[in-house]
Amino acid sequence: MAEHVLSNARIVLSDDVIQGSVLIRDGVIADISEGASQTGEDLEGDYLIPGLVELHTDHLEQHYSPRPGVTWDKIAAIQAHDAQVASSGITTVFDCLRLGSDEDGGFERGEMRDMADAIEKAKGEDRLRSDHLLHLRCEVASADVLEHFEDFENDPHVRLISLMDHSPGQRQFQTMDQYIMFYQKKRGLSDEAFRAFVDRRVSASGKYSGKHRDYLSARCAERGITVASHDDATEAHVEEAIGHGVRLAEFPTSVEAAKASHTAGMSVLMGAPNIVRGKSHSGNIAARDLAELGVLDVLSSDYVPFSLLYAPFLLADQVDGITLPKALAMVTATPAKTVGLTDRGSIAEGLRADLVRVRRESGVPVVRSVWRQGKRVA
Repeated sequence: MAEHVLSNARIVLSDDVIQGSVLIRDGVIADISEGASQTGEDLEGDYLIPGLVELHTDHLEQHYSPRPGVTWDKIAAIQAHDAQVASSGITTVFDCLRLGSDEDGGFERGEMRDMADAIEKAKGEDRLRSDHLLHLRCEVASADVLEHFEDFENDPHVRLISLMDHSPGQRQFQTMDQYIMFYQKKRGLSDEAFRAFVDRRVSASGKYSGKHRDYLSARCAERGITVASHDDATEAHVEEAIGHGVRLAEFPTSVEAAKASHTAGMSVLMGAPNIVRGKSHSGNIAARDLAELGVLDVLSSDYVPFSLLYAPFLLADQVDGITLPKALAMVTATPAKTVGLTDRGSIAEGLRADLVRVRRESGVPVVRSVWRQGKRVA
């Protein structure tokens, strides 16, 4: 049996931080010992934390399409994405694949299926450091989202889908000021062209959103796939999510919606960049406010992988009542539990040895080493 000891570490457990060592045997945590150890790899008093679990990142898409109209070799894009998430301490990553196209962009049917196949090919060729699973971002107001979803009907790696509607006047874009910034100014549309664009988007939402939500949530219930709502803003949105069996509330845009989601038993997810910056990039609620209210459950790196490690340390520093174990649970144990991954997310006997060595006395933490199932990957 292959054994490896990590010693002289500050081990972050589910409810405590202890000085001690961890025995890894055949990729699994076999023992946790408190106190000095004379054997093993000396971690020099650094933190040893569970490998981070990332549920929602658009990062792969940025590598695949780094500029408008430009696409990159898929395997190369996946490897670049994987290297960055692994070096940030992320040992399990749900790669977001966007389904549903419209005049605002998106990908052609089959393009994301090809990307999923490339991820599996990269896994099979032992190119990847982190464990990659699939999160389908379903734009429910798109006419062809169900056609795109058909390409994943029999894919066992799909473990999470999100129901998204980025139409104006609701959810993320409750005010037209936000929508004008994102869509009119960035695209240089005239007032007339923008009004026509808005009318088309509102019409598509009214025509497709409700029935597509119903269909996708029903199919996910049949297949045991976790469903996430996206950008809920009102109690009515939360009631709708409850009816669809949603377990993860992604980026609620109001305190009202966040509180209602948390009370209903959903895990409330917010962006780690929001914590690091102290505010939302789109002008919605600050994640730290939800943490102070006790209704923040999960963090996501969203568009900056390293933020998933940095944000929990900031929360532990800055929010009364949030200890480092509690903050790190938002990026390890709770996201794993939310999507039904029972074999990881904590440093405990019998779980996967997905571990990260972190040095941090103050300021920005530094990742020193990363292990996935006991194998050093970064």
